[in-house]
Amino acid sequence: MTNFRSRVVQWTKREVAERALGRALAQLGNNPEKNAKYLLGAVDYVASGEKQGIIRDRVHRWVNEEAGKEFLGRIITHTHPNCRRRSLARMAVSMFFRDQNLRERCLQEYGVTPPYVMLISPSMRCNYRCQGCYAASYERKDDMDSQVFDRVLSEAEDMGINFFVILGGEPFIYPELLDVIKKHDKSFFQPYTNGYFIDKKMAKRLADLGNVAPQISVNGPAEYTDASRGKGSFDVCMQAMDNLREAGCVFGFSSLVTQHNVDAICSEEWIDQLIDKGALYGWLFLYMPVGGDPDLSLMPTPEQRNQLRVVMKQYRETKPILPIDFWNDGPLTGGCISGGRLYFHVNHRGDVEPCIFVHFATHNIHNCSLAEALASPFFSSIKQSQPFCYNTLRPCPVIDHHQAMWNLIQQNNANPTHEGAEKMFTELEPQMKEYSDGVQRVMDDVWDNEDYHNWAAQWEGLCGIPPERLEQRRKEYEESRRKSSYATQT
Repeated sequence: MTNFRSRVVQWTKREVAERALGRALAQLGNNPEKNAKYLLGAVDYVASGEKQGIIRDRVHRWVNEEAGKEFLGRIITHTHPNCRRRSLARMAVSMFFRDQNLRERCLQEYGVTPPYVMLISPSMRCNYRCQGCYAASYERKDDMDSQVFDRVLSEAEDMGINFFVILGGEPFIYPELLDVIKKHDKSFFQPYTNGYFIDKKMAKRLADLGNVAPQISVNGPAEYTDASRGKGSFDVCMQAMDNLREAGCVFGFSSLVTQHNVDAICSEEWIDQLIDKGALYGWLFLYMPVGGDPDLSLMPTPEQRNQLRVVMKQYRETKPILPIDFWNDGPLTGGCISGGRLYFHVNHRGDVEPCIFVHFATHNIHNCSLAEALASPFFSSIKQSQPFCYNTLRPCPVIDHHQAMWNLIQQNNANPTHEGAEKMFTELEPQMKEYSDGVQRVMDDVWDNEDYHNWAAQWEGLCGIPPERLEQRRKEYEESRRKSSYATQT
């Protein structure tokens, strides 16, 4: 009975926060001053507590700047109030509203604190056959059973997770996707899709649900998207965006950044085109040499990675769109977020993986509960190692810190979840070492010269990094920089 009551209290607090922010978003109108007043009042309520003062201050500044005002205007123009309330409000609350009582309950009941987000791939099937993609050979028989999909979502919700990213494959090829989502009315879903199945009818259905905000995967202008997926695939993405905008559905974009398309992704013309199409935000992912046929020539160079950081930071300050860089925004999250600290992935076979790019697991949801998997020694050892460096512009234990993740995989006897998953740690080890050295050279100079230290330390405290571990990483970093400086001088 006590646990039941605590769950009711948990959902009540979250729902009050969602209602406050959702009502403010739903009531946006033509009066900019009232818009800002309603929204900031709701943000002050949602981001309560001393630690979240950083969030409040940044939102207050942004809403009163031109980019923020124009962003709110775009919400009014392009999105239905139902979608603002059930998509934007829920996403914001899931990311910023952290109930300490909930965290303590989960720690006592499950032995873990709940991450912000769960990634899940109910199917690996896809209508495209992109070169080098390890998802090309899957069949319907490989899909996750819909009852298992439903069960895992329920277990996650019971722990306080209600932000779900749906991956694949192509999520909309999974027949039961929206039927299962409809059963989880208190949660928010973000499917990453190539847009092929989002016609006007589907867009209307998503807008009616309200709690689904698709991410249209598009790898730059037509010449780049068509080159990776086939002729006409870019037009499919653009039509999907048009359909979603006309239906009033909240949506964003996601882009795979490679050595070849980084200049196009960074161009102002491309960002302006995404804004015109109605995308409110987007996620940028570096090409990772995962799967059975990795191609290191696609990885952006360390210099290109820094180029992406500079440009996207500028666009966030000057454009009415919020691009999020999965690596360069490491300081916002206190570094690596894998292993259940802030996120994790469940694949179509039920393997519970620490990261979408780390295809190894020790637990499977067919043999254990989700809570047991999150409390595993494998996940615990990853969390105890975070951040992997005080310079959280180098957050990743796969490509930024040579063999860091591979050592954890071996120490915990984690098994590969598909053939070839170990290649980037074994066959490609020399090249990955060279890459991580290059990232260190570029990003350590950025970290020192742009005064990330104090700013990032505040965020790391907000993200739950123990102060003693943060201090340890700071000393390690300073010693590393001292040795590097000495080696250069001699």
